[in-house]
Amino acid sequence: MIIDPSQIKTSDFHSYMLSAVAPRPIAFASTIDENGNPNLSPFSFYNAFGSKPPILIFSPARRVRDNTTKHTLENVIKTKEVVIGAVNYNIVQQASLSSCEYAEGVNEFIKAGFTPLKAERVKPFLIKESPVNFECKVRHVIETGDQGGAANLIICEILLMHIDDSVLNEDQKIDPHKIDLVARMGFDYYCRASGNAVFTVPKPNRKLGVGFDALPDFIRTSEVLTGNDLAMLANEEQIPEADAVKTYNNSAELSKFNAALTSDKQHAMLARHLAARELIHAGKIKEAWMLLLG
Repeated sequence: MIIDPSQIKTSDFHSYMLSAVAPRPIAFASTIDENGNPNLSPFSFYNAFGSKPPILIFSPARRVRDNTTKHTLENVIKTKEVVIGAVNYNIVQQASLSSCEYAEGVNEFIKAGFTPLKAERVKPFLIKESPVNFECKVRHVIETGDQGGAANLIICEILLMHIDDSVLNEDQKIDPHKIDLVARMGFDYYCRASGNAVFTVPKPNRKLGVGFDALPDFIRTSEVLTGNDLAMLANEEQIPEADAVKTYNNSAELSKFNAALTSDKQHAMLARHLAARELIHAGKIKEAWMLLLG
């Protein structure tokens, strides 16, 4: 399928795009109007874009159906301040409720059952139930268009960050399982960033992996190993030396494995690749290398 945004209804393209650009973190934006009336609404066009200065950007886009703007946008243009809270699983239903398009002046803190707390450096309220709150000043608002669906990029500088102690681990870092964040997908779908959904991928920026081009052909063209498996092999800094490979494969455990392999080379390689895949998935990358090369 190929889609030209100019040849499809904006609402239809919007659905495709949001289903493909996902999961998206949620900015729970707390603002006030010129008269001090609070407003609270979630936005999934949101992310962090720097740490010095610390910058968050979110976008209350123009409504697709009628090209109107949202109270949050109107408030930040006038007051230049916002508090952005994190949305976790414990409050996701309340956060969704706050997105109802109540009339101007209606307090979503009350409607959605949230507790406003006085901030230290800005006028908008902190959200007590959010595990993290950012007090921000608005540096710029960039309008990308004047039609329904156009973004309004609200560029915010973090002045102060509040973290609920209950989401910290013993090293005083945010624990992904404790903070239990949620993110938006397409349509009515969300995802939960905790439990089995959380996994690690070692960052390669502190070392140089050998790369796919260094993988022997019989490994790179494996019918068993996936692109992820091969990438973990290719992320190693060096291929094991022949002596290490020989020692590993001559160990008591591996000798039994090698002896059990059929004399049929094709099936023997298949068995070796299947066993290597198990080692890779167990995080034993060097052992997988040596088994494959044995």
